[in-house]
Parts: sequence; C-alpha cells; structure tokens
Amino acid sequence: MTERESMEYDVVIVGGGPAGLSAAIRIKQLAAQHEHEVSVCVLEKASEIGAHILSGAVMDTRALTELLPDWKARHAPIDVPVSEDQFLFLTESKARSTPSWLLPACFQNHGNYVVRLGLLTRWLGEQAEALGVDVFPGFAAAGILYSDAGAVRGIVTGDMGVARDGSHTDHYQPGMELLARYTVFAEGSRGHLGRQLIEKFQLDAGRDPQSYAIGIKELWEVDPAQAHPGRVIHTAGWPLDADTYGGSFLYHLNDNLVAVGLVVGLDYANPWLSPFDEFQRYKTHPAIRTIFEGGRRIAYGARSLTAGGLLSLPKLCFPGGVMVGCEAGVLNASRIKGSHSAIKTGALAAEAAFDALVAGRSHDELTSYPAAFEQSWLHAELNKSRNFKQWFKKGRTVGTFMTGIEQWLLRGKMPWTLHHSKPDHACLQPAAECARIDYPKPDGVLTFDRASSVFISNTHHEEDEPGHLTLKDASVPVAINLAKFGGPEARFCPAGVYEFVKTETGEDRLQINAQNCIHCKTCDIKDPTQNIVWVTPQGGEGPVYNGL
Repeated sequence: MTERESMEYDVVIVGGGPAGLSAAIRIKQLAAQHEHEVSVCVLEKASEIGAHILSGAVMDTRALTELLPDWKARHAPIDVPVSEDQFLFLTESKARSTPSWLLPACFQNHGNYVVRLGLLTRWLGEQAEALGVDVFPGFAAAGILYSDAGAVRGIVTGDMGVARDGSHTDHYQPGMELLARYTVFAEGSRGHLGRQLIEKFQLDAGRDPQSYAIGIKELWEVDPAQAHPGRVIHTAGWPLDADTYGGSFLYHLNDNLVAVGLVVGLDYANPWLSPFDEFQRYKTHPAIRTIFEGGRRIAYGARSLTAGGLLSLPKLCFPGGVMVGCEAGVLNASRIKGSHSAIKTGALAAEAAFDALVAGRSHDELTSYPAAFEQSWLHAELNKSRNFKQWFKKGRTVGTFMTGIEQWLLRGKMPWTLHHSKPDHACLQPAAECARIDYPKPDGVLTFDRASSVFISNTHHEEDEPGHLTLKDASVPVAINLAKFGGPEARFCPAGVYEFVKTETGEDRLQINAQNCIHCKTCDIKDPTQNIVWVTPQGGEGPVYNGL
C-alpha cells in the first residue's frame, strides 16, 4: 500500500470557487470574532484560483454584501452596473423585443452587476488568504476518506507523475491525505466526489432527478461603436427548436468587451443536436451578428449548470460533510444566476461548521446548515421559481406562458408544484426517429470550429498520463451509443474529445482525445448509457480561462 503523508485541519474545503472560498472566509471571520482558532484549507484542481471558473455573469451582490460589506472599498472587480435589460424572442431572421413592463422580476437586473466571475473568484481567494486560509491550487481531490463508522473524514489528493500505463515516472509523487473534522464539498456542477456522496448516502432520495444544462461562452473585444457597458440581453427561440430548453446571454462589460453564450438544457431529445454548433449558428442572427462584426474573439469555454432547482436539491449534509453551491444545485435558473446562491450557501455551511467545532464535535451531520438554508432568503427565492424548469420540459410555448403567469402575475406565490421523473441522459430518442441537423461550416471570422476554440481556452493535459475520461464498458460506445443514438458524444462534447473513427479493418471505434477536455462534465451527464465517468486528471490541468 502506498505510504501517504497527511495533514490535519478543522475544515477542508474541496473547490476554490465562490462557494468554497466564501465558506473559508466566513469560518475565519467567525474564528476571529470569537477568538477561537480554526484551521482551514481550500483545495483547487485548477493551476490557479479562478482558472476553471466560467459563468455569464450578471451578479446579485446581496450575499457578497452580507459576507464582505466593504467589498467596494476592498476593490472587488465589480464595477459594471446593469444599465439596460433587453429580452428578445428570435426567429431565424427576426427579433421581437419584450416590453420592459412585461418582464417578470426574475428577468429584471436593476441593481445587479455584469462581472467576469473568474476575476472575482481570484479576488475572493486573496481575501481568504489574508484571513489565514491555506489555499492550495493545482491539487485535485481524487478520493474521499471515510472513518470506520462511515463518516467522511477528509480527502486524498491525486497522485502525480503516473504514466498512462499506470507505472510511476521519475516525477512520481503520491497524493496526500487531508484529514478534517468537517469537509465542505464545493466542486461545482456534477462534482466528481459529490456524485459519489449522493450515491453513497442516498442524498437524492425522494427528490426529482437533477436537471442540467451546458453553457457555452465566448469573450469578444468588439468595435467601440458596438460597446454599451452594462447592457444585458437575453434571448429565447432560434436557433433552438420549440421543444429544446435554452437561451442566450449577451453582456456588455467595460473596455469594449462583450460576453456571449448559449445555454442548452441537457434534457434535449434529438441526438443530432450539437450545443456547440447551435451557439456558433446563433451568432449569425441578423440582430446579433452586427455586434461582433469587426470584433475579435479572445476567449472560449464551456461548463455544465446544475439547473433543477429546489425540487432536485439533494440533502445538503451527511456524516462529516456538507455540499454547497452548484455542487448541491442552488442555481436559480429562472434568474440565470448562481454566484449569489453559491456565496450564501458557503456562508451558511461555514456558520454551522464553526458552531460544531466550538462545541467540540466532529464527523457528525451539520443539520443546522440545511435548517438555516430553509429559513433563508435564498430558499424563499428558489421556492418562487421551483416550477421554472418543469414548465419548460413541456416546451417553450408552455414554459414561457406559465413562467409569465407564475412570476409576473402571481409574483412567485403559486399554489401548485410540478415534478418530473426522467433524468437528462434518458431523454435522448433513437437517431433514426429524429431529423438530422445540418450545421453550416464555420467561417473563422464570426463562427469557429472546436479545435480553434479549445486552443484559446488554454487547455493542457499531459499526454502520457492515465485517461480521466473513463468507460465502464469499452464496447458500449459503438454497440449502443453509435448504433442506436448515432454517436451523440461526438456532438454533445464542446471540445472535440470524442470521435468515432474507422479501424484498419473498417470497424468503428471511439477515440477519446482527453487532452482536449475543458472539464465541462457534459459527457458525464448526457451519455445515454451513463457509461462515461469523468474522474480527476492530475492537479493543475485543464483550461485556464483568465477571467471568463
């Protein structure tokens, strides 16, 4: 058995995003206020804090103000207030604007800010370190450690310097055990360890299946004449069909920068659909393309969103640990916002952990965390939009109409609750029963291919290392996915990781280009046979988004 070094902390936090860093900050604040020493560390698999962060993003600063009331004086990178809201319904050639008085409150952004969440996350990391938190970027939490009683007692980081064949290179270093009285899991959407915890402790028992989406984003430097800092545009409709959930965002920042993206629900039915190509096609719409003509694309990325809302929320605590942020699924899909809920849940979990530490407890369930969440403004907010995704599962027309009734007419005080029972991966229909979608070739000016997109995501993985995109059964991709569903992994991946190629004997095989992976987790979610399992590569690998 491998000999591993170990370090002990009061609290270990897995994930250096807004949720994890907010938990760390809040624990240290309480420790200072009560003069009680608490040791905290944050593990982040990216090479630096913020490097794997991707979001739209329009931010509600309520939770941040609660956590750090003087964030403006601390020069948080939040300086573009929303100045204008537009909501457009697109057909292939036209755009119809919704009057501002008809917009439900969930689509109104007065008082919010357009931010680059990666830069804000980096700033949160600096605040945490200033309070004495040990922040370790470049270390991936690869496994969970359990006590003899079955409680979480920490994590183990991944081994470094392992060759593809499993042998140890000259640079081999075994992973380290980080032991904790409580462990906070904040890996983001479809966390590798969170998935294991949900299964082990049956945290989703009695809940609706979780629902996800993929968000694909680019950052552009546009012609100054097209720049309108603070303008926020959302669209629904084309290029997606009426039965596919999704919509676009287009946010104007300072310095002639525009963030643009498309969100596609991963409960879509047509296996020929490609979210990446739908996004490229979106930019060619007459109402959209003029913004980018004469501009320059400078960044690209993609990430899954946990969008099921309150009805799909798993139990938040278990022996020895808790889940926060998108790991748990507290994004408000109706508001298209999740950073405020990540910060709030991180702070609530921290308060529960601190009280337990002061009381001398360890490795038990922090039940005061979900209890506090249920009494919070965040729970009330999510409850108002609990039916949002469920309505859109009935199609765009029904979803739009009923969201208007619930959010505009009833102000979120609806007397009914909808449920669904089918997970996203089970929604694909056989390829033979669906219409093929022919996407235009990219022009390299406004629209692009996957290879050039991955290049500007600054993604890196070592060639000679064990694959982090694993298959439970190597025969399934060809025997089932290709035969029945037309090989959807070649289309739902936004990075060109999966390709079906011919062998020398003319047989099909799945080629996995793991070096292209941008850690979006779409394959782990949408694979119709749930045969693909994403595991952590070596620490520090993956994209470097630099402020997306």
